[in-house]
Amino acid sequence: METRKDWWKNSVIYQIYPRSFMDSNGDGIGDLNGIRQKLDYLKLLGVDVLWLSPVYASPNADNGYDISDYRAIMEDFGTMEDFDAFLAEAHKKGLKIVMDLVVNHTSDEHPWFLEARSSKENPYRDYYIWKDGDTEPNNWGSVFSGSAWEKDEATNQWYLHLFATKQPDLNWENEKVRQEVYSMMTWWLDKGVDGFRMDVINLISKDQRFLDAPTYGGLYGNSMIYTANGPRVHEFLKEMNRNVLSKYGIVTVGEAPGVTVEEAKKYTSADENELNMVFQFEMMSIDQGEYGKWTPIPFDLRKMKQNFKKWQEGLADQGWNSLYWNNHDQPRIVSRFGNASEEWRKKSAKMLGLCLHMHQGTPYIYQGEEIGMTNVRFDSIEDYKDVEILNAYKELVKDSKRLSEDTFMEGVYRMSRDNARTPMQWNDQKNGGFSSGQPWIGVNPNYRTINAEEALADPDSVFYFYQKLIDLRHKLPILTNGVYKQYLEEDENVYVFSREGENEVLVVLCNFSRSPQHVVLPDELVGNAQLLLSNEEEKELQKEMDLTPYEGIVYQIKK
Repeated sequence: METRKDWWKNSVIYQIYPRSFMDSNGDGIGDLNGIRQKLDYLKLLGVDVLWLSPVYASPNADNGYDISDYRAIMEDFGTMEDFDAFLAEAHKKGLKIVMDLVVNHTSDEHPWFLEARSSKENPYRDYYIWKDGDTEPNNWGSVFSGSAWEKDEATNQWYLHLFATKQPDLNWENEKVRQEVYSMMTWWLDKGVDGFRMDVINLISKDQRFLDAPTYGGLYGNSMIYTANGPRVHEFLKEMNRNVLSKYGIVTVGEAPGVTVEEAKKYTSADENELNMVFQFEMMSIDQGEYGKWTPIPFDLRKMKQNFKKWQEGLADQGWNSLYWNNHDQPRIVSRFGNASEEWRKKSAKMLGLCLHMHQGTPYIYQGEEIGMTNVRFDSIEDYKDVEILNAYKELVKDSKRLSEDTFMEGVYRMSRDNARTPMQWNDQKNGGFSSGQPWIGVNPNYRTINAEEALADPDSVFYFYQKLIDLRHKLPILTNGVYKQYLEEDENVYVFSREGENEVLVVLCNFSRSPQHVVLPDELVGNAQLLLSNEEEKELQKEMDLTPYEGIVYQIKK
């Protein structure tokens, strides 16, 4: 296995949502043995690292992001023996494994919280955040709608939960909590895992004044103002790095809602000794309206280009970007920024893949992205499983009547998290080959035409295009190190940028439109070029270019 210190810079990471990936025992739920069965498929794709969404013991209030035992495997997914066998086989095939680390909160069924809520005098009480009062201690809202505070009737205090009521926030001000977390992380690393994706890690340090937050017209205050990038977060992460991370040659990525470029430099600069990279979400909100994802607005390419420029230039010299279109919390990218119609799905999926992977940073692929899986339109709200959808439906449609059912459902179809959570489509057989039993959530009906078996049989598939993108990432140091520069910034349909190294320049052209586009390139981008990759018939790089709908193309110019 590779041991170069920054091996993750030219790696490609593939995210697996275990519940929806592959079911090996027919209970309708994906599991570790199912993932193990598909390792050869992932090796064929060419990825380097597999990131598993949580597989720990959990009552599943938020699909595993509410952990009741950090050192046990959820029964739905198998046993620790199954995990060990999976880890060993993945390593044998040269694949690294990244675990999801969820330590901003636990489940309310975790032994720590069961002890904590048993009495105010219990030694574990201070593992969580408790406040007195006849009413909520402040106006903070939960990410999943409603108040971020829940009254514990037995002890007559409120506990903080920035997410679901069954996800009480840990008190990172308590050194014992931090040491418990570091001990658990060390246990997994000693077992042989290769890194951590850290769930909402920038929320672990709360402003201890617990002030009311602005509501911005909403029902509750925006708690992120006092919880994201809090006063001691960098101190805590430096301590974590000292005690744990620095002792292993691993990769770390922190999910960081509300992070700025300047904060991201602190998290990810090699000089700061915290994390390798962060996930930021600015790009993911460019098509959200008044009520966020539930009221989407039209996609604006110029906003996207501005965001790419801001982060590519901002972290160019210190820090590191993570590159992603999809994950378990986002809708399918081909339905969002591409075109999911039968005519354009494959081509726009390839263009989007090419666009993302040509930037500086570590690319992430979410399961099914490599075959161009799309959003789903279930018949009824009853078909959806995600706590975020169901809570927002109750708050916005049923209780406050701020949105009509039809408006809300259009938001669900376009933006909901369950779009990413429908089962992986392996073939055109029952349930898309995901399970012989009844899947825990419905399969997208288009599995009969969109599936991995079909993709592997088609030399022109999205799968093989992604395979080529990954191969370029491994072969071309310029994709890791080259300087980013953007052109034609005001063009509403075409995204043009370059990556420049000492002896070569890569020129990237992406048409985000369903209509042909004519572009005039600056002289510095025109030269004796070799075509590296295209989702269209070959054409020469010229000063004036006619791009077909959703064309994506990259050239290499030797200096």
